[in-house]
Amino acid sequence: MIIIADGGSTKTNWCLIDDAGTRINFNTEGYNPDFIDTAGIQASLQQNLPDTLELEKIAEVHYYGAGISSAKKAEIVAAAMRAVFTRAKVVVDHDLLAAARALLGTKPGFAAILGTGTNSCIYDGKEVAVNVDSLGYFLGDEGSGSYIGKRLLRDYLRGFLPDGLQENFRETYGLTRDEILDRLYNQPLPNRFLASFAKYAYDHNNVSYCREIVLDGFKAFFDNLVTKYPNYQNYTFNCIGSVGYNFRDALIQVAKSHDMEVGKIIRSPIDDLVDYHTVLTK
Repeated sequence: MIIIADGGSTKTNWCLIDDAGTRINFNTEGYNPDFIDTAGIQASLQQNLPDTLELEKIAEVHYYGAGISSAKKAEIVAAAMRAVFTRAKVVVDHDLLAAARALLGTKPGFAAILGTGTNSCIYDGKEVAVNVDSLGYFLGDEGSGSYIGKRLLRDYLRGFLPDGLQENFRETYGLTRDEILDRLYNQPLPNRFLASFAKYAYDHNNVSYCREIVLDGFKAFFDNLVTKYPNYQNYTFNCIGSVGYNFRDALIQVAKSHDMEVGKIIRSPIDDLVDYHTVLTK
């Protein structure tokens, strides 16, 4: 039996393929090594993996995750996986490669992630060939959930939310200024906290302000990242992630305004990623 896993900063999607070829899907929280260590990942896995999972029968684990930016970061995750899946061969790689393989298979092209964070690349059909660094939620991640959430929180704290949203936002979340700043500067996973507010923009997508901040985020994503790839207009735009999927109408609008044809926009790579690995093993 083998396991394929796609781990974002917020959630990890898992698929177990048993010896009969049956697929069993389940979820845990996300394990970005920028924000959690080996012990924390191991403890979470031991608590959240399904009780029915026969760990000793797992022969391979292929884990793709957010934050796997170096061999050192990969080892933080891999060590936890080896401690839990004690008889399995463990392979850890970054979520951008998962996105490219899910979106494009073995064909070269452009692939992006728009979820809690942002990433993008030119894929050569096997590996990531060119990557413009998104720089994370402090300096970049344009178009992501954390980017949209940051804009919402900034305007809320300054009292700039229009169209009756200021009071509605306060009633919806009940957060004081000190509580928000504490979550951002003193508590773990501030990127996930920021990204949680993208749902507010989605729930109020009929309000012009919310539509505009989403469009502004996607325009910044294209202006600062996508357009920096050589000959980017020669590729179709392919994207994975909840933000890209939920706001796909706005994303398509911005892509077309940059003369880039749109290919696949999907919420999660797990099904297509399993297909990729299944074809490889045949």
